[in-house]
Amino acid sequence: MRIRFVVAALVLGVGLCGVALAVPPGKILTFSESPLGKVFFDGQVHKDAGIKCMECHNDGMFPKMKQGTVKITMEEIYAGRLCGVCHNGQRAFAVVGNCSRCHIRE
Repeated sequence: MRIRFVVAALVLGVGLCGVALAVPPGKILTFSESPLGKVFFDGQVHKDAGIKCMECHNDGMFPKMKQGTVKITMEEIYAGRLCGVCHNGQRAFAVVGNCSRCHIRE
């Protein structure tokens, strides 16, 4: 019985750590390296569209949930990788011809 309690406490502790590390509501990532203008990524918009975190945060796309761990380039996106997996004109708007949907000049 004591082992079950310890295991349950560990599982609960790990689960609470995962919640504490999750991206807080309203957080928007800003990518400011592009000469075309800043790109703002709002996870809530993607969540509202029915996208699950693990659809993008996997070994083939964005393995870590930390900004700056993957170099995002338009070449990669145009090749159907990274954001281009979905932003291909079928699942979501195509990147080609829609620069201002992501790149904002201030």
